[in-house]
Formats: sequence, C-alpha cells, structure tokens
Amino acid sequence: MKTSIATVSISGNFREKLEAIAKAGFAGIEIFEQDFIASDYAPREIGALVRDHGLEITLFQPFRDFEGLPEPYRSRAFARAARKFDLMADLGAELMLVCSTLHPAAMGGIDRAAADFHALGEMAAARGLRLGYEALAWGRHVNDHRDAWEVVRRADHAHVGLILDSFHTLARKIDPETIRRIPGDKIFFVQLADAPAIEMDLLYWSRHFRNMPGEGDLAVTAFLQAVLATGYAGPLSLEIFNDQFRAGLPRLVARDGYRSLVDLMDRARRAEPALAVDLPDFPPPAAVQAVEFIEIVTSTDQQAELAGFLATLGFTQTAQHISKAVTRWQQGAINLLINTEDTGFAHSSYVAHGTTVSEIALRVPDALAAKARAQALGIAPHLEPAAPNELTIPAIRGVGGSLLRFVDAKAPLNQLWQQDFTTTRPISKAAGLTQIDHIAQTMAYDEMLSWSLFYHALFDARKAPMVDVVDPDGLVRSQAVETGALKITLNGAEARRTLAGRFVEDSFGSAVQHIAFGSDDIFATASALAANGFQALSIGANYYDDVEARFGLAPELTERLRAANVLYDEDAGGQFFQLYSQTRPEGLFVEIVQRQGNYTGYGAANAPFRIAAQKRATRPAGMPRF
Repeated sequence: MKTSIATVSISGNFREKLEAIAKAGFAGIEIFEQDFIASDYAPREIGALVRDHGLEITLFQPFRDFEGLPEPYRSRAFARAARKFDLMADLGAELMLVCSTLHPAAMGGIDRAAADFHALGEMAAARGLRLGYEALAWGRHVNDHRDAWEVVRRADHAHVGLILDSFHTLARKIDPETIRRIPGDKIFFVQLADAPAIEMDLLYWSRHFRNMPGEGDLAVTAFLQAVLATGYAGPLSLEIFNDQFRAGLPRLVARDGYRSLVDLMDRARRAEPALAVDLPDFPPPAAVQAVEFIEIVTSTDQQAELAGFLATLGFTQTAQHISKAVTRWQQGAINLLINTEDTGFAHSSYVAHGTTVSEIALRVPDALAAKARAQALGIAPHLEPAAPNELTIPAIRGVGGSLLRFVDAKAPLNQLWQQDFTTTRPISKAAGLTQIDHIAQTMAYDEMLSWSLFYHALFDARKAPMVDVVDPDGLVRSQAVETGALKITLNGAEARRTLAGRFVEDSFGSAVQHIAFGSDDIFATASALAANGFQALSIGANYYDDVEARFGLAPELTERLRAANVLYDEDAGGQFFQLYSQTRPEGLFVEIVQRQGNYTGYGAANAPFRIAAQKRATRPAGMPRF
C-alpha cells in the first residue's frame, strides 16, 4: 500500500518537508493548500519538485464549504471548484478532498448534498479528476462517515467517493465496524491519526493534539482493520495537527510518521490475518525476557570513583572482558558493565555525554528477529565488528544516543559471560539487590511521543497513563512503558530548571537518568548499604508525618521508614517502598524498590518529595534553605 503524509503534519518550508518525507520512506504526500500558497513556487514547479523527490501527490486538500448552499453562494462554490481543478491540473494532483460544510448559510439534506456532488463530479470527470467527501467531526450538517457515505451513494457518480479519517470517526466514538459495510472501491482515500483521550472541544482537540498512530489512545488499529476489510487498497496517509510536531525537526517527525504507519499496518494484519496488507513480511513484536546488562561508560580517571560507588551498593567486580577495557559487576541477577575504552561507540558516548549509560542489552526470544523488526520499522542497526572468538550481539540505535543489544534467549545459558569475559572473583558483599526493576529515561518533553512510539512499535510495549510530576521549578510529564521484563519510565522535561531539565542540558541529551534495582527486603538492604558506606538521599521529616496520616501507618513502621530514608506508597494491589542514592556528579542516581502484593506503579506520588530532597542535597554552599 502507498504510504502518504499531509504536508501540514511536519514543520519547515515546502522543500524541507519534501526532503524529510522522501527520506523517511513515504511514497506520496497530501498537499495542504496553505502550504502551497505559502510557498513561492508556481504550481507546475511544485509538481515537478514533488516528482523529483520520488513522490506523488496523493491528495489536494481541503476544499471547504461546498454542498447545500443557496444562490448566489452555490454558483460561487462551483466557480471556486473550477479554479481549484485548474490548479490541480498544473500540480499533477488527481484527487481533491471536500470536507463537510461549516458555511452558516448551508442547508441540510442528504439529497441536496448528493445532487451538488453529482454536478461537481461531472465537472471533475471532464478533467480526469476525482472528488472525495469527508465528514468533519464538527461538520454543520454532516459529521458522521455514515452520513457522508449516504451522500456519496446517492450522488452515484464514478468520480465521487468517500474519504475516511480515523480521528473524525473515533473522536465521535462512532463504531469503526460500520465501515465494513461500505464498498471498498467507493473509498477513495484514508487518513490516519491518533490522539490522547481528552474531553474537549472536537475542533480544538483535532487542531492541536493529534499524534501518530500508536502514540495516543484511539482505536486506530480497529479502524484500519475495518477499512481493509472492505477491500480498500489505496493510499494510507497521515494527517496530523500537533503543536509539538510543527515545532519539531522535519526529518524526525517524518521518520516517526513512517514508523507508525508500518507498525499500524503490521498490527492490523496480525489482528486479522485474512486482510490483504501490502507490506513485506517481518517478525512480530516479542516481549523482553530480561535485562541482560546495562553498560556505563566513563573515563579511566573516573573509573575508580564509579567502581567505589557500585561497591557501596553491594556490587562485586567479577569479570574482565577478554579484549576490551570493560569490567563486569554483579549482584543477584543484575549485570552492570563499566566501559573505559578510548575508541568505538562507547567512547563516542562518553565524549558526547560524559559518564553515561551507553548500552542496554535485552534478552529476547530471537535476537535476529528483533533486529529484523527494528530495521523494518526504520530503526538503524549498529554495526561494530566483534573481535575474533567473541560473540556478535545484534544491536540497534536506541533513543537518546544509546544502543540496544539483543541477547538471544535460545543461546546457551551464560554464553556471553563465558565466551567474552574472564572470571576474576566470585560475588561478595551483596546487599540484597535482586534484579533491575525499571530504568528511567529523561528527555525534552517534545520528544516523549517519539520515544514512546519507539518502544510501542518495536516491542508492543504497554503504556500507562501519563502523570504530572511536580518539581519545585516546573512540571515533568512521566509515562511508564512496559514489555515483559523491560520497564521504562519516560520523563519529559519542559522547564530547563527542573531536575530532569538540568540533566538533559548538563548531559547533552543523555537518556538514562536513573536505574531502579529490586529488593525483597528493603530494610535489610538499607542496613547492608549503610554498612557499605552508601550515602542515601535524606528525606525530610515532614514527609513521614504526612505519609503516616495519609495511609494510617503504624508508628513503628513510620519510624523504620524515617530511620532508613525509605519512601512509601500503596494502592489497591499492594505496597511499594523506595530508597534513593544521592545524585552523582554526572547526574545519575539509583533507586532501590520493594514491591509487595500486586503493586504495579512506580511511586509517582513520592516523586515531588524525592526531587525536592535531591535539590536540597545539591544546593550550592551558602544558599538559603527556603
């Protein structure tokens, strides 16, 4: 199927839009009339420029306020249409979108609208053009695709068809299954957009909050399934109105758009295998079985300090890489690597970001299948040849400049550690840390949707509702994504003075801000950590007075929490305990958590108090407390 995107979906001038759209892999574009008018190219130059980029014009839009008008408005509407037909001929566009009218003088009536479209269809046919009628969700008389279809059906013209838009159908909570009753050859064009579930004015919602399929909450997959079930085989196009995208880099927004379309088509064919989807075969998403290791890159000068920090957490250096300046640190099922190489990707990460998480390795059912899916989604592979007799571990470019590696679960147990590392000593001084609970990644807020889409498309990650985290210097938006053993919290910073915003700025866009380790007994772990010289983040006394009252805790438990600087949360499923390190010089910190019962959250209610404590702890000398 041809993939297409409306020029209004991305920022830039017309040439910049075309270059980004073509590079992302799209086959065509919808020319939004405003973009054409704003350019300084003549229509024939626009058409030639589009074709020079290997694209075709799939749609010219929008033609507004046409049907059901009394005279003299009706004659004027037909005259305007004739002018647009001339323009389309010069552009080389064959299909025009006519959206349902908002004109205050427009009269209702299916038959009246159908008669107008039959007459306009005659004009279009004489020029070899076609018309598509779209029901705007806020249309004056037609705001439902079923009514728009009835207009098209009664117009009974070969050059008049229906245009469907997922937002206009799903925003009005219209069952997409009703689309299956429409003949596929009368659907001329399909536009796709998602959106977060927000109760607001439909027009404002549409104009500011649409996003790529998979980034929102609408049932876009079910919509596409219904469309394809009709036999429709025309273009699938993105029409996205979003304030962030309008301000974003064209190439990044276009890349995400193409990825979202490929993922959407793949989801539709897997949900309903009988559908004909013109898409190359590639592996389905598979859940992550374990986080195999996290690699932290640093300099040789800073290695000893970082190693000392890990030792206070109860980690032991147990192995040395056979050819690289990489050491393995273990505790429980956790593997951390310290990389001090002075060449290669890790060193480049250090030069760009300072001490940072450069790689995350995930154990997956089939490593090559995971890499193949990533490449089908337009995610770049990372190619760095392994030394002789060392494992080749498939890798892709992750988000925030890091790498994701795929360790094959079918490989012999511990093959990586036995083949690429030499054991130096057994684990000792463990503090009760058992596994990686989750990883917190921080980015600018306008990148959050892109990062969420990355995990959603690659792993079919589930998204939790977005929450607002209050920082003393602004808001941070946080959303958890989960796929099997991989749990990531995405934290989007809008204000640069927030803790998250400062981390993004100071680390030049590094991704991982903190790692959370699990414990089965957080108080025993806290005691062991203290004995190791671990410096816990100090939590203010006011917090414990409040948490005791809020949850009705026994005073004895509150005192244990206070003494160990442990935070507490609970929900209907269970309880949650959190302990934090102080923030390190490069901005990284660690969290230790204990989950009891079926608690599935991340302690979001405690985040404002943790952030305030971190800011107090890093306050420059001489600054007042209040």
